[in-house]
Amino acid sequence: MNRTEFIVTTAIILFVAFLLGWFAHWLVHRFKRVSQADMDQLEKMSQELHEAEETRDQAITYLQQREAELTNQLAQTEAELGAAMDGLREARSDAEEMRVYVERMNQA
Repeated sequence: MNRTEFIVTTAIILFVAFLLGWFAHWLVHRFKRVSQADMDQLEKMSQELHEAEETRDQAITYLQQREAELTNQLAQTEAELGAAMDGLREARSDAEEMRVYVERMNQA
């Protein structure tokens, strides 16, 4: 291989390497490019996601308030039940005392 053939071969190899590099660059940018329609769709999806998160937060807040209300009502109902049971116990005791008193009065 003489000097001229070596230079031509080297030039061809470098040119092929340049073409491969340029083609790879073009290919990467071709797949990397985002169209305006895609950007609009991403913006719309972002807005919908934001609205869904706000709705979720509102629902969580509502459920927490409702749970607090129901817990409060349950505590009040349990207190009323306790008071009613105490009153019933006292009324039964009074009724038993009255029954014993009436039996004594009937025997005498």
